[in-house]
Amino acid sequence: MKIKVLFFGFAQDLTGFDQEQIELPEGESLDGLWRHYESRFPRLRELSQSLLAAVNEEVAERSWPLRDGDEVAFMPPVSGGASEDFYRITRGVIPTAELVRQLKAPEDGAVVAFEGIVRDHSHGRKTLYLEYTAYEPMAIRKMEEIGQEIKRKYAIDRVGMIHRVGRLEIGETSVAIVVTSEHRRVAFEACHYAIDRLKQIVPIWKKEYFEGGAVWAEGEGQSLAVAIRGTETQGSSE
Repeated sequence: MKIKVLFFGFAQDLTGFDQEQIELPEGESLDGLWRHYESRFPRLRELSQSLLAAVNEEVAERSWPLRDGDEVAFMPPVSGGASEDFYRITRGVIPTAELVRQLKAPEDGAVVAFEGIVRDHSHGRKTLYLEYTAYEPMAIRKMEEIGQEIKRKYAIDRVGMIHRVGRLEIGETSVAIVVTSEHRRVAFEACHYAIDRLKQIVPIWKKEYFEGGAVWAEGEGQSLAVAIRGTETQGSSE
């Protein structure tokens, strides 16, 4: 399969070029691609902890499986990156560990990361999978408002929120919130507050699929709304 690879910042300096097309075996992962470039450019291995990787414009973990036609970018955090909050909607797997590494800074004494996970049951029924939809521009604006709110309430340094939309399988991360601060207590409190507020005001909706039907969830801890029976369970947003 053919992969387009881009290099930015010091990664471009170390390789001597900004992009190239590369042939990889079917089923190769991002980690395999990275190891290929480490063998060609040993200095990349020494600086690997200072680089991010993105697949098709989404930050990705090393285990990410590649497909023919993918675009991969190796890059340092954006200029001043550790000082930048982030608020995102994504259709890809949420790489929480990479986002934590991107957000934390030397002055931080604590980093708290929360992940919301798709569980295999709800209201006494076995869940097959979930679908999330969002009013994306408003959702991002509301997440930014929450970030500003918790910075007024708590002595934290940076905050990041990312929510996934589309079809999610059991065990996948639907939402991640990262908070950094000098001290741990405020980081825990701010992260807890942030997920509660996100559930209250951010326009993101969850549809739960079971054997024989599907339901829209009205909100955290509330009753289920419209039930849809029959072949609807075969639907997918992918």
